[in-house]
Amino acid sequence: MTQPSDTLTFRCGAIMKNRFMLAPLTNTQSHEDGTLSEEEFHWLTMRARGGFGLVMTCASHVQANGKGFPGQLGIFGDQHILGHQRLAGAIQAYGSVAVIQLYHGGMRADPNLIEGPPVCPSTVERKGARALTLHEIWELRDDFITAAERAQKCGYSGVEIHGAHGYIIAQFLSAEINKRADAYGGSLENRTRLLFEIVQGIRQACGDEFLLGVRLSPERFGMQLSEIKLVCQRLIDEGRIDFLDLSLWDCFKEPEEPQHQGKTLLNHITELDYKEVKLTVAGKIRTANDVSTILNSKVDFVTIGRAAILHHDFPQKVLQDNNFEPVALPVSRAYLEKEGLSDSFVTYMQRWAGFVED
Repeated sequence: MTQPSDTLTFRCGAIMKNRFMLAPLTNTQSHEDGTLSEEEFHWLTMRARGGFGLVMTCASHVQANGKGFPGQLGIFGDQHILGHQRLAGAIQAYGSVAVIQLYHGGMRADPNLIEGPPVCPSTVERKGARALTLHEIWELRDDFITAAERAQKCGYSGVEIHGAHGYIIAQFLSAEINKRADAYGGSLENRTRLLFEIVQGIRQACGDEFLLGVRLSPERFGMQLSEIKLVCQRLIDEGRIDFLDLSLWDCFKEPEEPQHQGKTLLNHITELDYKEVKLTVAGKIRTANDVSTILNSKVDFVTIGRAAILHHDFPQKVLQDNNFEPVALPVSRAYLEKEGLSDSFVTYMQRWAGFVED
């Protein structure tokens, strides 16, 4: 039986001191040029101090035109290096594994924050997004790889490729969105080509001792559970990644697709053969009981979002009390500020119904 306090060793050699990962959470706290702010530094290092075995940054864009939200942390240029060196070092000083999530918003990039229209595998008029040229796809692939190399130079233990939630890689994976007729569209093999080229390129550029993960989501934005399971198994079988991060929205619910109902999304994901690849899942894991349930369902470590916002020391609280439950919602601005959220982050959290007191 896996305990939350158990250490976890990845194939690359990185070690988590426990089974808790901070989810890559949008927080709108950094500078508009993508450089690290004191507010974001404080938010993330406070979670490392609070006991998370792995601390992951927010989604950090690998190209300037991939910016998805105000105050987003960037990793697309050398101007970002000093901030990331400081952040990675501080996270690791608390004994946490430091990982940055690599991202491009694609058609979900904010047109008010980028130059020119958003880009996408195919033209999407309702989003004002234009199709990428073949050369631009190759540039995008190379910029993901370069961002990983930059992260490694900054001292991060590893990177996670954001292939979930309808952003650029998920747009390529989606048969609903990707209407290309070249090598990057059509069949599932073609729609996954960009992701697998990025994975291969990062592993070749950064070596076998660099932690490499991929985040996927099996629903919404045109994702099909059966296809995502095939993608997961291929990522596992090819042996280039260390972990898979599945964002399930709700770990305890059944799939939306009728043909896959009868068991939970989690059951579908855990029935794969993971071999040496570690699995983490996210989605309404909020109490100590939830943590235990997930860890005893063939999941290697838990990814914590909302509960980590409410309690910077969520891992410590769970390890001290196996009946721990987060503070009741809504909470005050003052409470969230005490937990390390800046004014802009608290304002962003007001988008979540019933989270922040009026």
